[in-house]
Amino acid sequence: MVGRTAVDAAARSPFAAAVLDGRGIIVSWSGPAAKLLHRTAEETCGRPFADLLADGAAARGRAAGTGAPAEGRWRLLKPDGLPVEVDLRTVRLEPSDDLLVLLVPAGEEAAGEEAHEESGSRPRARRDRDLLHEAAVRIGGSLDAARTAQDLADVLVPALGDLASVELAEGVLDGDEPPETHGGGDLRLRRTAVASATGTWPTHLVQPGQAIPPMLSTGELRDVQHGRATVFDPVRVRALFEDPSRHLPEGMHTALWAPLFARGLVLGTVAVWRTEQPEPYDEEDADLLTEIASRAALGVDNARRYTRERRSVLALQQRLLPEPTTDAPAAETAGLYLPTGSGAGIGADWYDVIPLPSFRVAFVVGDVTGHGLYATATMGRLRTAVRTLADLELDPTELLTHLDDLVQQFSSRADPVNPLVATCLYVVYNPVARRCALASAGHPPPVLITPDGVAEAVDITPGPPLGVGGFPFETVIVDVEPGSVLALYTDGLVERHADDADGGTRWLEESLSSSLRPARPLEETGRALLAGLGGEPPRDDIALLLARVRAVPEDHTASWEFPADPTIVSTARRVVAEQLTAWGLEDLAFSTELIVSELVTNAVRYAGGPVGLRLIRENALVCEVTDPSNTQPRLRRARWSDEGGRGLFLVAQLTSRWGSRHGRHGKTIWAEQPLVPVEPGPMEFDLTELL
Repeated sequence: MVGRTAVDAAARSPFAAAVLDGRGIIVSWSGPAAKLLHRTAEETCGRPFADLLADGAAARGRAAGTGAPAEGRWRLLKPDGLPVEVDLRTVRLEPSDDLLVLLVPAGEEAAGEEAHEESGSRPRARRDRDLLHEAAVRIGGSLDAARTAQDLADVLVPALGDLASVELAEGVLDGDEPPETHGGGDLRLRRTAVASATGTWPTHLVQPGQAIPPMLSTGELRDVQHGRATVFDPVRVRALFEDPSRHLPEGMHTALWAPLFARGLVLGTVAVWRTEQPEPYDEEDADLLTEIASRAALGVDNARRYTRERRSVLALQQRLLPEPTTDAPAAETAGLYLPTGSGAGIGADWYDVIPLPSFRVAFVVGDVTGHGLYATATMGRLRTAVRTLADLELDPTELLTHLDDLVQQFSSRADPVNPLVATCLYVVYNPVARRCALASAGHPPPVLITPDGVAEAVDITPGPPLGVGGFPFETVIVDVEPGSVLALYTDGLVERHADDADGGTRWLEESLSSSLRPARPLEETGRALLAGLGGEPPRDDIALLLARVRAVPEDHTASWEFPADPTIVSTARRVVAEQLTAWGLEDLAFSTELIVSELVTNAVRYAGGPVGLRLIRENALVCEVTDPSNTQPRLRRARWSDEGGRGLFLVAQLTSRWGSRHGRHGKTIWAEQPLVPVEPGPMEFDLTELL
């Protein structure tokens, strides 16, 4: 159904006109139409327009898919059965399915032209109809409020005046509702668009982009604020402003001023001046401008609401994304996000960088189908789920399997008919082993660029998108040379540059190979890559994550393996103390020996052998103990009389964090300490009693 403003404007039209909904039902009927067919609005509204056609069933068969006949000459019936020949003209009222139908009595146009042939002037009715038709075609096709304002000004000049300007409330351009104003003062209007029959806007007038000065309270101003167009002469213009010179074009003898009125709000105003055209404006001109302004107000309001939603969704998405750059022992990263320029709304592409224990790091990139707030909120839920699952230190295959189950649950609760589908690429990089483990759920493979500039997509077979279910995922292991760059991206990047995905991937490989330099910041490289897409906004969202990987030097790690024998605990403590001394970390020897003693003792007592021990030194000290058991260690609170159960509690007190992860052949318990010793907090017992 068309908006109330357009319906009311059609009802007040000075021409015989009707508005039809998408089914061809009459929803508005103007006064001249009632006079033409001797049918009141109460008699016609709610009835199919086809019922008025004298041709009956034949007319319905020729309807143009809307329940209304196509443009051309038709016969309409009066209540007494007498036909009236009319020329029908139709205008689609975007963005709805409603139709404006103009009823021009047959012969009126030709007669009018003949009557005015001698004088050389165009008939006024013909001019007004043409102007309404042009306004309906040109105004409202954009979701940009400033573009809509400019279209309005261009339509009015020179058809209705020599100069025209459109002012919008300052908040409208940002998507906000305009303030309610009554009377004079600062109306917070800004000149947004202008048009001149000469092509040049006078320099002494308020220029585009400038604020309209405060106005004095007059009856004409209050009329405009209540939605009515007003005719002005120079005297009335001078009464509105303290400095009227900036509002009076040279030679101006009359002007029209009308509000852009929608949903009871004044979104702005439109003014038209006549300086060269000799005829002064009258009330019929004011009614015509009111109708055109009502059409434009709908377009401005639609653009404002679109801008507000787009801004909200974009702000939500930006807050859900991580910091654009990170710098860690495993890698330095730069993430970039480019929203779509289409009218479909913001999409749900995302990237993430998740620090993992033992200096490992996870790189994630994903894409949720659809656009708008719902898709963005779903993206936020998936990103949180990935972070939660990554914290459990699952391998990529297991993580995507759990994520797939979660997406199916989201989909079944949201819309069983249109299931939610998403893609995701999950990569875990280990700087000690210098390799990546990655798995894909319907997502394009990453591109790996070696330090010497060779770029190639990683050979990986993607599994099905998340939400499909019933199919396995596969983890691929790739050795990565330190200094290499991994490029993770969403399909909007490669589909933008080529019609086929392979062509887009080749373009990406060539671009990265030529633009990546060791000394060039990754963020600068990413911006240059996106700039190479061209000036047009992308058809789909683009997320890009660049990660330059690093390696933990070999002399920063030390590892040992022991049998499951209680006597090896003292040996483990001794080799750890010697290694810390060699690294110059004697201050950490006491706490580290105690941690190793507790973890190795538990492994020997409950898991068996062999027992692996490894120290890793970077910006922190990590101690890892590996055993063949899959039993998850649990922290518990021992009672004062218990002889055991304090080991993990003691480890938790001595470290900044600790945890465990499972592998194919057992588990690894890790504990991390800062390189600078921290004074321990209060404990429930004296450590010296345990030594």
